[in-house]
Amino acid sequence: MSSSAPLTAAQLAERAAGYDDDLTPLARAAQATVMVRAGIPQEQLSRPSETRVFVVANQKGGVGKTTSTVNLAAALTQLGQRVLVIDLDPQGNASTALNIEHRQGTPSSYELLVDGVAISDISQPCPDAAGLWVVPATIDLAGAEIELVSVVAREQRLKKALDAHPRIGTAEAVGEDRFDYVFIDCPPSLGLLTLNALVAGAEMLIPIQAEYYALEGLGQLLATVDMVRAHLNPELAVSTIVLTMYDARTRLAAGVATEVREHFGDQVLKTAIPRSVRVSEAPSYGQTVMTYDPGSPGALSYLEAAREIVVRGSLS
Repeated sequence: MSSSAPLTAAQLAERAAGYDDDLTPLARAAQATVMVRAGIPQEQLSRPSETRVFVVANQKGGVGKTTSTVNLAAALTQLGQRVLVIDLDPQGNASTALNIEHRQGTPSSYELLVDGVAISDISQPCPDAAGLWVVPATIDLAGAEIELVSVVAREQRLKKALDAHPRIGTAEAVGEDRFDYVFIDCPPSLGLLTLNALVAGAEMLIPIQAEYYALEGLGQLLATVDMVRAHLNPELAVSTIVLTMYDARTRLAAGVATEVREHFGDQVLKTAIPRSVRVSEAPSYGQTVMTYDPGSPGALSYLEAAREIVVRGSLS
């Protein structure tokens, strides 16, 4: 048979036996889209033995902090995890991306910090992700730092609220209905709101933009973390660094990635989040990229990053 002759069905089957279509980018994208549209978790990974509380912070704005918070949270639900997102940014961008009501007057993280309202009384289920709950932020939160100045133990308000939540804790104490992950989205500053988050969390996730000024200002953030660890929360650790807005076509991005990995080592996730129009436009539709375009490179990257976070936690 000549090399140009059509192949028979048997010959095609024999050749295909050596291929695994599930590993191709197109197959992964198609599978992700179908499963998300059907509301089926893409994987059922092992749940942690106790709730992991992440503080997502970087006082440098525009690094993908809120974007990473909401997309990692949504990705974790697609891996069979139960997640709570606490929006501590007065801009309320995380609440917008997760399609959560956060008009002025909506019970929010302001009432949590200033009035001591329980988290369970102000959290809302995300309509687009089963297993994801959100404490929204309203513009009222902008005045919280001033109102908390005279409050005793003002930096402990969020920690006390988390400790009192019936679904946050160990498997033995809380049971199967517990949250597996809590993500606290901080404003781009090192004020009292971010301090509350640092005192309340055990792990810190820092998004770093793969751009020239990536490490600028991180020294101040890490110094603040050291101070909090020394005086207020000895359990706090920078456990996860995620590279965002990564453009593999440029030597600049590769250089920044190398520098970050040399500086932080194993704390840096192997998965870098690519610069993506789909990731950027998803919030304008009240969605994360995980539901807006599940098969896009950005969504698949966040899913892989979330998988890394789960696996790393199970190995530690």
